[in-house]
Amino acid sequence: MDTQTSFAPRPDTRHQTDLPASTGMRKTATGRRWSTTVLLLLVTLIGALGGAVVVARAGDRVDVLAIARDVPAGHRLTAQDLTTVSFAEDPGLSPVPASQRATVLGKRAAVDLRHGGLLSPAQLAPGGALGDGLQVVGVEVKRGSAPRDELRPGDKVAAVVLPSPGGTAESGSGAKGEEDTDAAPVSIAATVKSVGSPDSTGTLVVNLVVAPDDGALLAVKAAAKQIALVREPREGGS
Repeated sequence: MDTQTSFAPRPDTRHQTDLPASTGMRKTATGRRWSTTVLLLLVTLIGALGGAVVVARAGDRVDVLAIARDVPAGHRLTAQDLTTVSFAEDPGLSPVPASQRATVLGKRAAVDLRHGGLLSPAQLAPGGALGDGLQVVGVEVKRGSAPRDELRPGDKVAAVVLPSPGGTAESGSGAKGEEDTDAAPVSIAATVKSVGSPDSTGTLVVNLVVAPDDGALLAVKAAAKQIALVREPREGGS
């Protein structure tokens, strides 16, 4: 008796099917979502760091002096002309610190100052604060003996001593020149402190700051109407 039994394959046996093709696509889409999320996090982090830097720089501020109203050149600064503002430090700018307010009051503006601008040391005329050892001499100059409408506080000038009717120009210890009519004119270095308004004849008074060695000579020659003023070149050629 044949005991072997053969089993025919079942016709309904199913083979394990392959994974659907869409499975790989879902994995790729998930990876992309993660990449997008990481990118967004990085952008947020960079933005936060940038904001922190801006805030830190904004906090590095100092109080400086600014112009509270328009001020003409030659005007002596008062408390009403100045105000204090907060300023972010900039290596390219050098405004006057608010702590120096007391030393600035009383000085004269070397140029026209506009409302809202920052005050810098270069805008102040040295005549406002003479310092120790300097003298001020008032010089009356007639029409043609000084540049017309060209002098302003802070200007450097040469006070040229004109020959006397006898034809000599005496020199002082601080003046340049010789007691000789053939020598170069005697001149005294000075700084304009203030300029008066000309009268009907064109004569005006200019207050000059000079060294003590030149003060007496300049006063004598000014009283004798023997002074003419020559403006020296300004910085920047203005």
